[in-house]
Amino acid sequence: METEILKAEVLIEAIPYIRRFAGSTVVVKYGGSAMVDEKLKRSVIQDIAMLKYIGLKPVVVHGGGKEITSLLERLGKQSQFLDGLRVTDEETAKVAEMVLSGSIGKALVDELQMVGISSVGISGKDGRSLLCSRKLDEKGRDLGFVGQIDHVDTTLLETLLANNFVPVVSPVGVDAAGNTYNINADYAASAVAGSLSAQKLIFLTDVEGILKDKDDPASILRTLSEQEALGYIADGTIKGGMIPKVQCCLDGLDKGVESVHVLDGRVPHAILLEIFTTKGVGTMVTKEKQA
Repeated sequence: METEILKAEVLIEAIPYIRRFAGSTVVVKYGGSAMVDEKLKRSVIQDIAMLKYIGLKPVVVHGGGKEITSLLERLGKQSQFLDGLRVTDEETAKVAEMVLSGSIGKALVDELQMVGISSVGISGKDGRSLLCSRKLDEKGRDLGFVGQIDHVDTTLLETLLANNFVPVVSPVGVDAAGNTYNINADYAASAVAGSLSAQKLIFLTDVEGILKDKDDPASILRTLSEQEALGYIADGTIKGGMIPKVQCCLDGLDKGVESVHVLDGRVPHAILLEIFTTKGVGTMVTKEKQA
């Protein structure tokens, strides 16, 4: 009986959050271990389904870097990286599109369909949703067909949402000349969330959240304002690989997203625990400091 009572208390705790967020758009950037481990994958799919069933409008933007590297290796093509960014020639761009828009995107659509959620997989090329130009790295080096998003046309996304579909977006874009670009999935999610005026942008990662000490999970920052984030980057508290993630969070806020969440995708049902419980399980980043 105690277990049943605890379940009821969890549901009651979620009531004000369900009321508050019903009808709002939530963009989920899906990547990391949660895309590889079958149990975690099932947990994420269930969370997205739950968001849809209780009245939110989820949009999924997924990555797939490991899968792209794996297929390139099987094709005998060595991946080249500059400061962690994949150098993408025309052949690599085609492989990326095959993996992202083909195997990964369609598999996610199928999994959502299996739990009763109508879903459609698209890429940024469909409806010219993600218009790109070539992205240079911070040192001005040409990365090839790596896309910088210049414009998001939300017509197709809004049409799908209005007709009760969950869009599953692969981060593949196109330029005015029809060239295909591989886009960093974090920045694609940020651009999509901003253009849709999403209330929440959620990044599923392989870390607990944003930590003050990367080696101490207990140092997690439950809330973080834009000013605090910039200060932590400046003084070296936030460093290394976490800097681009935090910059993506700030980019989402600048584009109009109300709050951005960095969650540990290795925790089952992390999305529901973050949105519908008082404490949450990750880091929530907002423009202003939370009271």
